[in-house]
Amino acid sequence: MARKILNRRELREESDAAERLAEFEEQEDESSDQPAKKAVKRKARAKAGKQVAKKAYWGVFSQSLTQVAQFEYSEREEADKRAKELTESKKTPHFVQLVKKPIEE
Repeated sequence: MARKILNRRELREESDAAERLAEFEEQEDESSDQPAKKAVKRKARAKAGKQVAKKAYWGVFSQSLTQVAQFEYSEREEADKRAKELTESKKTPHFVQLVKKPIEE
């Protein structure tokens, strides 16, 4: 099947005519007596949450993730000993994990 031959000059003239028509319509819109659209105000950004001071502790946890004991951060060795004692006595694994809690004044 033969293809239709495109006349590029005619296509260019049609395109130019469409552009002139669009420019003419824009000029009419600008010259009309309608007031300009108001600028849309943007919403202000949400403020960042207040920073809460936290203190670190060592927590001894059971296998079901319940905290059994809590030690100060400087008492890591005591926390390890307690976890080892509970593991041996209760036959279930206990472990030590860092816990951060907010400081209440």
